[in-house]
Amino acid sequence: MVTWWGHATVGIRDSGTTVLTDPVLTNRLGHLRRRRGADPGLVGDDLPDVVLLSHLHADHTHLPSLDSLGGDAPIVLPRGAPDKLAGLRRFGSRLLTVDPGDVVHIGPLRVTAVPAAHDGRRWRRGPNDVAALGFVVEGAIVTYFAGDTALFDDMSTWVPRCDVALLPVGGWGPTLGAGHMEPGDAALAASRTDARLSIPIHYGTLWPIGFDRIRPSMFYEPGTKFRAAAALLERGVRVLDPGESVHVTT
Repeated sequence: MVTWWGHATVGIRDSGTTVLTDPVLTNRLGHLRRRRGADPGLVGDDLPDVVLLSHLHADHTHLPSLDSLGGDAPIVLPRGAPDKLAGLRRFGSRLLTVDPGDVVHIGPLRVTAVPAAHDGRRWRRGPNDVAALGFVVEGAIVTYFAGDTALFDDMSTWVPRCDVALLPVGGWGPTLGAGHMEPGDAALAASRTDARLSIPIHYGTLWPIGFDRIRPSMFYEPGTKFRAAAALLERGVRVLDPGESVHVTT
């Protein structure tokens, strides 16, 4: 089962194990306000057995959300990230740092780190020496969480096929900068990874306070545009609302 909690936060329940990606479990993040869904307040099987962090941007690595999860679930994140964001160090031995190609086994699941074409730094200054990542989760099904990324040439080499692709199709502001996919590029990513089902993420959840009337299409339309573009490539798509789940079978 795959549940989209909003933005890049997704729960993947596979083989009795729950994976949680880039948890942002709050209704407000700096100047951003959650405009769809609500702070999910995870309980029971929605609580993670492992957390995957794609990169250090605050809308992907949100320390208060990590704190709120409690427990002792491992946190898989890019190599060097704790050196650049000191707040991560309080999670101690739970941190598992990885490079593209590294594999982590969590119960019955195999998690492989793959590249992402995105600026992985916390702040857009200083040396760019912490990579952004995506992850492939293999259990009863194969799930590709792309993190935040532009389309890149060898995406199909790293992810030749998957049952589910979780693909970023937008952003949180009135413009979409470098290192992101707009809906058409995300549809090409679905095709390149031979995704049986694709779910658009990273759009329509967080929005700057007071920006309601500034290019609202950037907020409301990416999911439906992705569905239309993917249909032209004969790719299956499910557009979810925050908090909605889809069951995926082999």
